[in-house]
Amino acid sequence: MSFISPFTGDVIQPTDVSYRSITLTGNITLSWPSTATTQPIARIMEVSASSAGYSITLPAANQASVGEDTLIRNTGANSFDVVDNAGGAVVTIASGQSKYIYITTNTTAAGTWGLISFGVGSSTVDASALAGYGVKAISGTLNSAVTVVTFSADYTAVAADRADNRVWTGGTGTLTLSSAVTLGNDWFFLVRNAGSGTLSVTPGSGQLIDGSAALTLSPGDSCFVCCSGTAFYTVGLGRSALFNFTQLTKTVTNGTYTLSTSEAANVIQKYIGTIVSPVTVVLPQTIQVYYITNQSSSSISFTTGASGAATVSVPSSQQVILLCDSVNLLNASTIAAGGSSLSLISGSVGAPPLSFLAESNTGMYYVGTGEIGFSIVGTKRFGLTATGLTITGSGTFTGGVAGGVF
Repeated sequence: MSFISPFTGDVIQPTDVSYRSITLTGNITLSWPSTATTQPIARIMEVSASSAGYSITLPAANQASVGEDTLIRNTGANSFDVVDNAGGAVVTIASGQSKYIYITTNTTAAGTWGLISFGVGSSTVDASALAGYGVKAISGTLNSAVTVVTFSADYTAVAADRADNRVWTGGTGTLTLSSAVTLGNDWFFLVRNAGSGTLSVTPGSGQLIDGSAALTLSPGDSCFVCCSGTAFYTVGLGRSALFNFTQLTKTVTNGTYTLSTSEAANVIQKYIGTIVSPVTVVLPQTIQVYYITNQSSSSISFTTGASGAATVSVPSSQQVILLCDSVNLLNASTIAAGGSSLSLISGSVGAPPLSFLAESNTGMYYVGTGEIGFSIVGTKRFGLTATGLTITGSGTFTGGVAGGVF
């Protein structure tokens, strides 16, 4: 008997099953028509699952040639899984979807199966293949996605950071942008400064961001950074023109206190408490002005924590204006030119309000009603009232003493 077709000259193939309609009431395993008994695979299969969670196992790939195929359409309300002969996932077919499935390699029973989506609807596999930066597949659909990535060391943003939200969590740092020419016109990402210092966003190759060589983000600032192909621009970096003063009242007793971003946002800061050992307050490494009043029982040191930075010590019962340049703290307290008067707190013999940076317990203070005193290294040596003066200790008068009765 000849197995050659007289019409084509090709070998006659075994009879295919062209169409099957199946209602799944459990898991089934398909076989090739040449070996099938009850569950042959068909060229076109319409499948309805009575409930979710069922699966269809494909025939052994190594029992057929590459290119063997089937078209499976889900005509029911429940999705079902299609797995290879080794149990590996091939595709989940949702209600109303149609999948064209074919063998691409047949060296093992599991094989490799290609997938094409047919008809109206979305395909999980197709969506996954299309997903990229800022886009992800969810249940067979493409959805926008913003991935949050924290960093605390200097970083250079590249093309793969498209649509990411870079969140700075360190002190003072630099975020460098790759060349705008390389990133192209339409690249963008988000950046937020959730750290304790300023973050400098600096384009590379001498390009500009918002017309400047660098953008400084203070703690709490955030924006979109968009590339035009030649420069960078921000969106959403608006800052309020209304500057509200708020006050922080903080109790300190001993050790180091590092202010949080919300605490440091208070321009006016009052420190209270009974200090039992040296106290240091660490302010953020950002450009800011602080109005500090020390109402605690001893001096407090203020610093940004930066290596080699200038620090300021504020004695008890005194207040200062501190300027921070993101590294150093500088005492800006002074008398305005043209001022008609200067009011000081009462102070004490150990902390006179009019004193010297080199010796804060030497100066003038208010003793009580009608009297001012002069303290030398924490000891009252001179008192002046409406009736005269009192000197504690001996006096030396090189020019002599005249007037009055002695």
